[in-house]
Amino acid sequence: MTTKILNDYRLKWNNLELVPLVVGGMGVEISTAELALEIARLGGIGHISDALITDISDRKFKTQFVNKKKNLYKDNINNLDKSNVQFDIDDIYQATHLYVKDVMTKKNPNGMVFINCMEKLTMNNGRDTLSSRLNAAMDAGIDGITLSAGLHLNSINLIHNNPRFNEIKLGIVVSSSRALNLFIQKAKRYNRIPDFVVIEGPLAGGHLGFSIDSWQNSNLEDIFYEVKEYCANNNINTKLIVAGGIFTGQDAVHYLERGAAAVQVATRFTIAKECGLPYKVKQKYIQATIDDIEVNLTSPTGYPMRMLKNSPSIGGRMKPNCENLGYLLDRGKCAYIEEYEKAKHEYETQQIPFIVKNKTCLCTQMQLFQCYTCGHYTYRLKDTTHQLEDGSYYIPSAEEIFNDYLFGVN
Repeated sequence: MTTKILNDYRLKWNNLELVPLVVGGMGVEISTAELALEIARLGGIGHISDALITDISDRKFKTQFVNKKKNLYKDNINNLDKSNVQFDIDDIYQATHLYVKDVMTKKNPNGMVFINCMEKLTMNNGRDTLSSRLNAAMDAGIDGITLSAGLHLNSINLIHNNPRFNEIKLGIVVSSSRALNLFIQKAKRYNRIPDFVVIEGPLAGGHLGFSIDSWQNSNLEDIFYEVKEYCANNNINTKLIVAGGIFTGQDAVHYLERGAAAVQVATRFTIAKECGLPYKVKQKYIQATIDDIEVNLTSPTGYPMRMLKNSPSIGGRMKPNCENLGYLLDRGKCAYIEEYEKAKHEYETQQIPFIVKNKTCLCTQMQLFQCYTCGHYTYRLKDTTHQLEDGSYYIPSAEEIFNDYLFGVN
C-alpha cells in the first residue's frame, strides 16, 4: 500500500485548489511579507501579522508613525499612568493599508495571503484600534483574516458594514469548542459563520490558549474531535484547520485523513531564508534542545507563552516604552509597568539587583527580535537541515521546507 503524502490532498475554496498548508502569522515581522508571498506562489496560504503595524510601516515604507507618537507623548515617559497615551486611529489605518496593499499587489494568484489579527493587542483603545486594523486590511484587498488571541465577541460587529464583509475568508483561532461556540453565537447575528476555524493545540509556539496549569493535560487530537463534533451537531459548515505540533507532512496527513481541511504550521518556517528572524537567532533555534524550551508567564497579556529559555527578553531592566509603542496598554496600564516599578522600588530600598523577573516589555522585545517564541518541536529543527563546515547550520528556503511537507513520508 502506497503511503499517502500531503500533496495528495487539496483545499478547495471558490475557484481555487490550494495546497492544504497554511503558514501562520508570526509577529513581529517573523512571518514577513516575503515569506507569505512565497507560500502563496507555491499554492498554499501565507500569513502576515499586523502586530506593531506602525513600526512595520516605518521600517518598510519610511513613514514616521512611531516618532510622531513618541514626540506627542514625550512628557509622559516617567508617568506611571499611560491612559492618555493613545494611537492615532488614522495612523493605524494608513499603516495597515500601506502594508497589506503592498503585499497584495505582489501576490501570485496560485495561493492566498491572510492577515493575523490579535485581539489582545488592546492598544489602549481596543475597539477603535481593532476596527481600524480590520477594515484597513479588508479595504487593501487581503484574501482573509484570522482572528486570534482572544474570543473576538465584538469583532464581527466592527466589520459587518465593510463592502468586503462577505467576500473575504474569515476565521478564528480556538483551543476548545466552548470558545468557538461563544464566537458562533455572536456571528449568527450577522449571518456570518466563519469560513474556517484554526484549532490550535498546546504544542503551538508563542501565546497559548490554555492556562499555565492545563496545557500539559490537553492534546490536539482530543480538541480536534471535540470541535469537529460540535460543528457536526450544530450544522456548522466550516473548514477545520489543525495547528500546533504539525512538524511533518505525515503529521498533516494524519489529520487530513480524519476530516481536517488543512493544517497550519509555523515552527519549521522560523528558520526559512524568507523568515524575518536574524540569522544568529535562527541558528539558536536550530541548536536548541528540548531542555532549552519552556512555557512561562512573562507575557503581560496573561497568556502562557512558549519560548527558548535563553531569550534576552527573560529578566531585564528595560524601561517601559509605551510612548513609542504601547500595544498592550489597557486603560493606561500594562502588567510589565507594574512589575518594572515593583522591581525598581525594591532596588532603591534594598539594594538588590534591578531585574524584572516576572514580566517582559513584550512590545519592545518583539520589535528587537529578543523574545524567542517557539513551538514545542523546535528542538527537532536540527533534524531538518545539516551542519556546515564552519559549525553553523544550513538555512533552507521556504520552498524547500514547503516541499518537504508536501512530499515527506517520514
